[in-house]
Amino acid sequence: MNLDSKNKVETSFNFSSIADVIFLLLIFFMLTSSFVTPSGLPVNLPSSKSANIVMQKVSVTITPDIRFYINDKLVPVAQLESALASSLANAEQGVVVLNVDKKVPVEHLVKVAGIASALNAKVSVATIPE
Repeated sequence: MNLDSKNKVETSFNFSSIADVIFLLLIFFMLTSSFVTPSGLPVNLPSSKSANIVMQKVSVTITPDIRFYINDKLVPVAQLESALASSLANAEQGVVVLNVDKKVPVEHLVKVAGIASALNAKVSVATIPE
């Protein structure tokens, strides 16, 4: 007498479809995450109650020892206007983000903001939220 059933239930599970779904989700989250390029220079930013995130096109950093960097490249004060003009010419939008250490006197911030405004660029000051 043959008691073996002809319809056997398969107990294994195929994980290849789950791996494909997880891989696609990983790609989706990597592509839709916001890309923020922080400045590589160490400055202590001032704090504010509202800190809006602006996509950086041209970044100007003023360090505590009053050195000016445009997109992480050291620029002498005498060449600041011409270097900023060439950086803004290469950018799609005229947006200048100022990363100024909180120990830097305001006159240096105003100087760079005045140069950027004269070049018809929007000026934004980078801060950290309180």
